[in-house]
Amino acid sequence: MSKLTIVAFDGTRHELDVANGSTVMENAVRNSVPGIEAECGGACACATCHVYVDDAWSGTVGPPEAMEEDMLDFAYDVRPTSRLSCQIKMSDAFDGLVVHVPERQA
Repeated sequence: MSKLTIVAFDGTRHELDVANGSTVMENAVRNSVPGIEAECGGACACATCHVYVDDAWSGTVGPPEAMEEDMLDFAYDVRPTSRLSCQIKMSDAFDGLVVHVPERQA
């Protein structure tokens, strides 16, 4: 189990205990975190699970792969720390990860 904090756009912090191997998106949907729509269900075929990785974690999480980067072209207000939450798989290395939900999804 790892700790994951998802900060909604209104500042509400959702502090979750999550299984390693699950994605940030799966945990957001499972816990009804507002702002994560996940229309494609995690297939990296939309940009409705867009999040900003907290600056303190951006180096650990790393940049998006090519397919994810292509999908981020459709996201709203993309920033250097933008990722699709369906592509961030939790592990011991990400224990304590913090991500922020944008104002809206694309």
